[in-house]
Amino acid sequence: MAHSHEHHVSNYNSAFAIGIVLNLLYVIVEATYGFITDSLALLADAGHNLSDVVTLALAWGAFALAKKAATEQRTYGFRKVTILASLTSALLLLFALGAIAWEAVLRFSEPRPVAGTMVMVVAFIGVIINAATAMLFAKGQKHDLNMKGAFLHMAGDAAVSLGVIITAFIINITGWDLLDPAMSLAIVVVILIGTWSLLKDSINYSLDAVPNNVDISALKTYLTELPHVNTFHDLHVWPMSTTENAMTVHLVVDEYVKGQGIPDEIKHYVHDHFEIEHVTVQIEASSYTCDSKHQHCGIQQ
Repeated sequence: MAHSHEHHVSNYNSAFAIGIVLNLLYVIVEATYGFITDSLALLADAGHNLSDVVTLALAWGAFALAKKAATEQRTYGFRKVTILASLTSALLLLFALGAIAWEAVLRFSEPRPVAGTMVMVVAFIGVIINAATAMLFAKGQKHDLNMKGAFLHMAGDAAVSLGVIITAFIINITGWDLLDPAMSLAIVVVILIGTWSLLKDSINYSLDAVPNNVDISALKTYLTELPHVNTFHDLHVWPMSTTENAMTVHLVVDEYVKGQGIPDEIKHYVHDHFEIEHVTVQIEASSYTCDSKHQHCGIQQ
């Protein structure tokens, strides 16, 4: 039976373009009214939404580059740029969060009155725009980890804007202006939690660590239990991009089954069960042994 390794990559150019334009317009509106109303919560959210625009732009550029064909110098093409884009986004976001947290701390010593009603109106617009942007990636997030990250990020922003609305409403009722910098710090903490995970994963992926969606223990068990396979060595699994994984392994098999379709069987299985698209299997006869301690292989004497 034929086995397809087609990736079904959709075209998200329109989604990225619409998302960037909507969020950029909202950043301008939110920052303007943040200064007018002297709301640090609005300014903090505007800074975060600006980082979203940068993140979407980087993701769009990486999405486009990843589809470029391989060359003699770049045999994997530009797939890895998707990982570099996520790492850059995480670092930029951490810098922005540090600036917001610093300003919030200063505001605690010198609290300023906030126009709560205006803040609620502007933040409500943010809920609509962020939710609409998230929906642009809702379909793709089921099959593409990069799109899933964009979806969850924008959905989280909608929740943050909702938090700003609640804060402004309470300030209107109670007059507790300290809630404004307090909410800013809360926004920083919430975003930092998600950013830290993104930063950690981006660094791990940049170092060719095993992707999060690959259960390496289960993979080893599968290889160990293959019929006629005595052992294996030099197993490597790494991310080629944020959506594609690769694997290489050397299998030591019984002499009489050498080359009898085992590689194809493995490629099909790991593609379907471990989401590894690019698989290279080297078959070695049982007379070809390896010393795992000294990493030395050769013909058994």
